[in-house]
Amino acid sequence: MTLVVDRDHGWELLRRMLRIRRFEEKCAELYSGGKIRGFLHLYIGEEAVAVGAIPCFSSEDAIVGTYREHGHALIRGTPMGPLMAELYGKANGCARGRGGSMHFFDAARRFYGGLAIVGGGLPVAVGLALADKMQQRRRVTACFFGDGAVAEGEFHESLNLAALWKLPVLFLCENNLYAMGTALGRHQSQTDIARKADAYAIPAEAVNGMDVLAVEAATREAVDFVRAGQGPYLLEYRTYRFRAHSMYDAELYRTKDEVARWKQRDPITLFQQQLRAEEFLTDADLDNMETAIAAEIAEAVSFAESGSWEPLEDLTKDLYTPAKPAG
Repeated sequence: MTLVVDRDHGWELLRRMLRIRRFEEKCAELYSGGKIRGFLHLYIGEEAVAVGAIPCFSSEDAIVGTYREHGHALIRGTPMGPLMAELYGKANGCARGRGGSMHFFDAARRFYGGLAIVGGGLPVAVGLALADKMQQRRRVTACFFGDGAVAEGEFHESLNLAALWKLPVLFLCENNLYAMGTALGRHQSQTDIARKADAYAIPAEAVNGMDVLAVEAATREAVDFVRAGQGPYLLEYRTYRFRAHSMYDAELYRTKDEVARWKQRDPITLFQQQLRAEEFLTDADLDNMETAIAAEIAEAVSFAESGSWEPLEDLTKDLYTPAKPAG
């Protein structure tokens, strides 16, 4: 089932996808200029997943992201300034500059990472869902992970426990076909990831992750299922990243022709075409949207540039807890 979009909703979906795309394009530019260091994993091409899925959850629900989480954090509502400052490593960043690209965190919005370990968010999500069930709270935990995480033991352990305990967790696989540089078919004998849920008696569905409306429709139904107390659910969003795995990736594992073919399914371009066909979008509308996004990004860069570095004397703060005296 695909949702029917009206003008206002269509504009908001498009604006959100463009906001992620332009933010990350700026991040790539700043990285090349030496302003951002360390690892940087871009979400370009996968925007329809975050934009279609995350607004389906309430502010009380928990979101557990991956290390490719810039789009997740933006759509969850973390302001762009603290996110950019975190990429700069500044103390006014969302994790005080200590996490960087792979460790965005916003407890106030129940956004729990940003987790650099592949599959590391799966047991965290199970723990959050277990806590909600024990406290009898009608919350849902959203757990994002990539296709590479399916090869990890945490995937199987987490699905098994979630099913056994009938936990309110929605497993969301962003299948972009490559675990770093390893194609899905080279590390999984069963490449239909949604079917892996059958082994744990968890209902599952595969979704076109390049169609923001399809993502939204499937996610709303899955959230309703989980919130009703029927146990966990798994969605596999079939998507594709247009950029390399990270800024250090030589990208020798796939051809330029393959990337070009997938770019013909660009979720932003296709959705713009749909809105134009419905006469919901004009060139002037798009220009105004782009101008507003560009201004927000410029303000975020200024926020990061003007931020301070954490004092050297604070670098070991919060790392260790002093041992209590014996007796």
